[in-house]
Amino acid sequence: MSRHRFVAHLPDLIDPAEYPDDPGGRRVRLRIRTAEQGVEILGDASRVASLEALLDGLSVEEIEQMLCG
Repeated sequence: MSRHRFVAHLPDLIDPAEYPDDPGGRRVRLRIRTAEQGVEILGDASRVASLEALLDGLSVEEIEQMLCG
């Protein structure tokens, strides 16, 4: 299981104006790019459980996570 580290800010991939188009909260967006440390995956989802399950399945050491409210 990945270690979660909470951070103050991560870029949004889903604009709040898109939420009405997805009333079930099923939208998940990913941005994948190469970085100095390897591969960086940035994810955004209306319902965080689906995104967390996806990222945990990748067996990465650490996941940076932002608390939203």
